[in-house]
Amino acid sequence: MDWRDTGILLSMRRHGETSAIIDVFTQRHGRHAGVVRGGASRKVAPILQPGAQLDLAWRARLEDHIGAYKVEPLRSRAAAAMGGRLALAGLNAVTALVAFALPEREAHPRLYRRTERLLDLLGQDEVWPLAYLGWELALLEETGFGLDLDRCAATGATESLIYVSPKSGRAVSREGAGEWADRMLPLPPCLRGQGPAPDDEIAQGLATTGHFLEHRLAPALGNKPLPDARARFVAAFLRAGA
Repeated sequence: MDWRDTGILLSMRRHGETSAIIDVFTQRHGRHAGVVRGGASRKVAPILQPGAQLDLAWRARLEDHIGAYKVEPLRSRAAAAMGGRLALAGLNAVTALVAFALPEREAHPRLYRRTERLLDLLGQDEVWPLAYLGWELALLEETGFGLDLDRCAATGATESLIYVSPKSGRAVSREGAGEWADRMLPLPPCLRGQGPAPDDEIAQGLATTGHFLEHRLAPALGNKPLPDARARFVAAFLRAGA
């Protein structure tokens, strides 16, 4: 069995004296692990940094074996990630959430393309938080927990949509919320792709997507806790805007 693909490195860990096991989010083969012979060497290890874009050749005797990778670097994102705390925290959040949310060897080409575009914005702190918020929406959609933000769940209205139902993930208008308003999640305009997206709105949006990551996605994956990297990114973003 063998194939060739491009992918985003999620993580690397040593394997034996000189090898490494890498987990990669690939364009056509999904999240896929494999062994890199010599991956822990001084020559290869610097290539195997989280977020790196790699050309990958995978081979195994049987399809269900872990197999071995030959890797060639296409693009390093290490310099952009190390350019500031927000960029590094953002990279760590993305790679951790992909590894957390996606099953192995299941293709997600739309999310792959979205992830690649997001990581290419690393270091552009003025646009990164909003792009990341949109990426979390896409992750929820891809995993079956997408939000329906087009019309009010209670009235069908398309105006004054300022809440999200924490149960259904559907938008709720000011009038539709009624006495339940204090139990609703915020729906800032930026979560619907509208308005200038100031930092306080992005923070509200992250609170809402975070609710569904924690209370819908995580339980579906066996109640595993969300990766700490996500909370660290949110904290870094809030500090940056303070």
